Amino acid sequence: LSLMALTISVGFVVDDAIVMIENVMRYIEEGMQPRDAALKGAKQIGFTVMSISISLIAVFIPLLFMGGVVGRLFHEFAVTLSLAIGLSALVSLTLTPMLCATLVKAQPPLAQRGRFDRASEAFLEKVVDGYDRMLGSVLRHPTLTLLSFLAVLGTTVYLYTVVPKGFFPEQDTGVMMGQIQSAPDTSFLAMSTLQQKVAATVLQDPAVEGLGSFIGGGGSAGITGRMFIALKPKSQRDTVFKVVERLRPKLARIEGVRAFLTPVQDIRVGGRQSSASYQYALADQDLKELGQWTPLLVEKLRSLPQLKDVNSDQLAGGFEAQIRVDRDAASRLGVQLVDIDTALYNAFGQRQIANLYEELNQYHVILEAMPSSQLDPSALSSIYVKTAEGRQVPLSAVAKVGFGNSPLSVTHQSQFPAATVSFNLAPGVSLGQASDLVEQASAQIGMPASVHGSFQGTAQVFAQSLKNEPILILAALLAVYLVLGILYESLIHPLTILSTLPSAGLGALLAMLLVGDELSVISTIGIVLLIGIVKKNGIILVDFALEAERQEGLSPEESIRKACRLRFRPILMTTFAALFGALPLALGQGVGSELRRPLGIAIVGGLVVSQLLTLFTTPVVYLSLDRLSKRWHARKRVTRPAVVTP
Repeated sequence: LSLMALTISVGFVVDDAIVMIENVMRYIEEGMQPRDAALKGAKQIGFTVMSISISLIAVFIPLLFMGGVVGRLFHEFAVTLSLAIGLSALVSLTLTPMLCATLVKAQPPLAQRGRFDRASEAFLEKVVDGYDRMLGSVLRHPTLTLLSFLAVLGTTVYLYTVVPKGFFPEQDTGVMMGQIQSAPDTSFLAMSTLQQKVAATVLQDPAVEGLGSFIGGGGSAGITGRMFIALKPKSQRDTVFKVVERLRPKLARIEGVRAFLTPVQDIRVGGRQSSASYQYALADQDLKELGQWTPLLVEKLRSLPQLKDVNSDQLAGGFEAQIRVDRDAASRLGVQLVDIDTALYNAFGQRQIANLYEELNQYHVILEAMPSSQLDPSALSSIYVKTAEGRQVPLSAVAKVGFGNSPLSVTHQSQFPAATVSFNLAPGVSLGQASDLVEQASAQIGMPASVHGSFQGTAQVFAQSLKNEPILILAALLAVYLVLGILYESLIHPLTILSTLPSAGLGALLAMLLVGDELSVISTIGIVLLIGIVKKNGIILVDFALEAERQEGLSPEESIRKACRLRFRPILMTTFAALFGALPLALGQGVGSELRRPLGIAIVGGLVVSQLLTLFTTPVVYLSLDRLSKRWHARKRVTRPAVVTP
């Protein structure tokens, strides 16, 4: 994430220097000497550069105080970017004007320059003239422009509610993790055979380079296997998601086992291990009731095409041998319960009875029944127990053996018995949509209130982050508003600057919908970053317009019109710099690029739309708020009581 911050900063830490150099060059082209132009240009634009940088850093203030895993990720990104922006502002206010004064030469009149200079200048003037004419038409219809601004704001809010929500984008890292699960009464040797069949099927896929597998782990050691599958380089295979879809039907045809494949991600939160990426946990005081409703929910979720690899860790069909000791018979024969326990452990428990030491190695001596006698419950009839007199009596003389079913393990959550239902997402389905489907399925099957369902692991962190996203964006807006209010000593001008943001949000959301992306944590970082990037257009225009009103005595209409014309070039230059800085992330195709791409897409989409709209809406909002401010102050002067001096 720190590398992402440095990559994206390349595009807009140059904003300050662009604004400074463009202002200095404007005075040089008017005939001033480079030193004088550097001093005057730096003095005029210094406050603008400070406002842009300070307000951009203010966007990250709420991120620095976020808690949880997502807060740690935001913190790393925010600190890296804030330091880069701060150093950029320092260089732009000191080194940049000094270099302009030292290295830039005085410019001859335009008529004496080369053909290319004259042609490019003429082209740019035509562009500026065209923009000025369109701006004049917009200023003559302020009501229509304000209505379009409100429409943009409403559309942005609407798109935020309908855009698919996700947590972290699923990556193709070239590694898959597989979990193999057989029936609860499967022996270890049978499970080993099934595991080898699954491994052979996976290795037949042309995208697989190799795998490692083992059996065991967790409370159901004998019936659960795991695989780590390495894929070939990305240029020699399909995406990992296509590989998973291709292997699912092949693995489903292997009888006696269920196999689940999940792409390994760079960022995995939640800390709960399961056979799929997302988990929904059921907890109940009554273990029997929990065992009744968990299979019903799993069956319901498996019927939904939006969910894949639905499974539960509740394995209630384990084969169990129950030994009921006849205490009277044991007492007559002088057999104690500890003797029965010892005999059973000696046969099936792998008791270590001695160590053999050699010069280089040591060996553990294990006491157990012959492996052939451990495969069938009838082996219990061959167990003999030692009496107090030293005689051996068969186990059947003091106990009866019964058979039944029992859970292999009982997991707990908050001290209550629990079962975890895990699932993956079908292609094109967001985690937000899947979460709603799971909640609806729980309600549709009529699950009683005594069974408590909650998302766990990654899904739980996603639900928490989804609640915090609007608060995070509002906190960033409030921080920027307060900083701009302090800088401009006004409550009105920050609103003009912030009016540029709805169009940026609209562009980011439209770009996500266009490419089929989700509003994930990475996209949210991009939207928060847009708050700092896009408002620079408003700062540049408002700052220049206010100076023109104070220094030249122009009216608000004349000052904002002049600001738009003179600041059109630096606005375009800074926007294109930020745009091209984000393109490598938006177009990246390397390993794990799925994690970085939403950041670039959100920034590119937001910059394109905001650039097209704010050049016209910001002047209208500026004039409207200026008139509103003057009416408010005039009304206060009228209603203020007169003070009579005796």
